[in-house]
Amino acid sequence: MLLVLWDVDGTLVRTAGHGRYAFEEAFEAVVGRVPEPVDYAGRTDRQIALTMLAGEHEHLPRVLEELAGALELREEAMRAEGYAFPGVAEVLEALHARDDVIQSLLTGNIQTNAVLKTAAFGLDRWLDYEVGAYGSDPHEERSDLVAVARKRAAAKYDEPTGAVLVGDTPLDVRAAREAGARAVAVATGFADPEALRASEPDAYLEDFSDTAAAVAAITST
Repeated sequence: MLLVLWDVDGTLVRTAGHGRYAFEEAFEAVVGRVPEPVDYAGRTDRQIALTMLAGEHEHLPRVLEELAGALELREEAMRAEGYAFPGVAEVLEALHARDDVIQSLLTGNIQTNAVLKTAAFGLDRWLDYEVGAYGSDPHEERSDLVAVARKRAAAKYDEPTGAVLVGDTPLDVRAAREAGARAVAVATGFADPEALRASEPDAYLEDFSDTAAAVAAITST
């Protein structure tokens, strides 16, 4: 079995900024002020929150708790203004039809928000959320989440023979490398394409417009 772990933002969907807005609102609700600008791409929600909090852990649980509620209030607007990237549904469906693939998420989003973002655009039917790994798990580094997902998949299914991360930033590629997984990079997101190529993923895709090519890149051994 192959465990395919999808990043969310910039890889599967674009949320029209509502994820960022929800984070800013959550921080302000807890701390009482607007946060300084931070880099979101490729980072877990725990990392983002701690950066906003200047490393102070005291308010971290409440910020993450407020984050879930803030995004839920934006779900309707996110669905209206955001979208799943072209070809994503077709690739997820094609992989779901295979007997040798398990699909889930490996994302910096807390689990509640990862589910909300993907379900908002109808992608939930092809994903097994139970075996994913999320920013709400007690790990700050994305690479540590790979072992979490593998353990969950092994508990529910037979041990997968391999894992592949599909993401849109060099940090996704690095996380796969550090965890001993394959990396498939797609240039649909926030990273500069040249920087993404320079991170040396195992496979590089401009987008998901060619279903067969994307499936081959993801399932190649």
